[in-house]
Amino acid sequence: MAGAINPNYTKGSGQSAPQSPEAWLELVRHGGMPGLSRAISLLENHKQEARSTANALLDLCLPYSGNSLRLGITGIPGAGKSTYIEQAGPYWLQKGYRMAILAVDPSSQRTGGSILGDKTRMENLSRNPEVFIRPSASAGALGGVGLRTREAMLLCEASGYDLILVETVGVGQSEIAVHSMVDLFTLIAIPGAGDELQGIKRGIMEMADTILINKAEPPAEQKAKMAAAELRNALHLFPKHPYGMEPQVLLMSALKNQGIKASVDHLESMLLKARASGAMEKRRKDQAVFWFQEALQGQWEHILERNTKVHQRYLDLKAQVSSAQMSPFLAAQQLWAELVSAHGN
Repeated sequence: MAGAINPNYTKGSGQSAPQSPEAWLELVRHGGMPGLSRAISLLENHKQEARSTANALLDLCLPYSGNSLRLGITGIPGAGKSTYIEQAGPYWLQKGYRMAILAVDPSSQRTGGSILGDKTRMENLSRNPEVFIRPSASAGALGGVGLRTREAMLLCEASGYDLILVETVGVGQSEIAVHSMVDLFTLIAIPGAGDELQGIKRGIMEMADTILINKAEPPAEQKAKMAAAELRNALHLFPKHPYGMEPQVLLMSALKNQGIKASVDHLESMLLKARASGAMEKRRKDQAVFWFQEALQGQWEHILERNTKVHQRYLDLKAQVSSAQMSPFLAAQQLWAELVSAHGN
């Protein structure tokens, strides 16, 4: 069945994993899609040894990354994100781009499992040798993306892909993380879903650099035009874009392949202008600081989990908070004070 979905699929050869970060880099740079897939799997490995190797690999990849265009695609479930990417892909390829698509599927809160069906929804693109598609599970991560999506982007860039598309889970206004890792954040909306009426509220609408209203074909064509007009009016109420971009609202029909080329031309134009003006560089510097802070938060959580004494103290205070014996704020302050006090020892 796998071959029916993707004729390029070949069963793994059982090769042993590279033994050094330098060997992993060679795999990323010259190992093709299988090598890149193996390296992304290394990123997603939670074992401490694998994490150390992955971090060293990322550092080695830095000289080869940063040259691609990064595009985020978001929208509610059913808005047509995968269909849009499938239709837009050929136009990007005609422009000479090599595409890497990082698609995130929601994970079950009970079992942790995910369907990972994006390759089946992008059947034509998945057959193209210039397109790398990597479905990943959100694994409970907030922000509509997986835990290692940003790191996977760096590997894709080091592997030679010059257009990185990140398709999010589609969970609405919590999709802040993807906004902090791409050069252009695109929201796909549909007429009649309430987005046009709620566009005045802050959140994801305010973060979007471009809004594409999908399913603008009969019988919803007139409704889509009204939604576009209301969204354009709403955008004028938002603060000025921090990177100087002017958000646009475009109509399209992914199902009918209408307005797709125009949207690709528009997105490319915005990306290239942002690069030429220096706005892209400034945005990426701000994003790097954001992810540095996120990494610090991750290290803090690692200490809570791995250090036996700290973890036990954390559990004790957690129990006191749960039983209302101590406020959450005082418990956090006390744990932090004890960590600082113990630092010298």
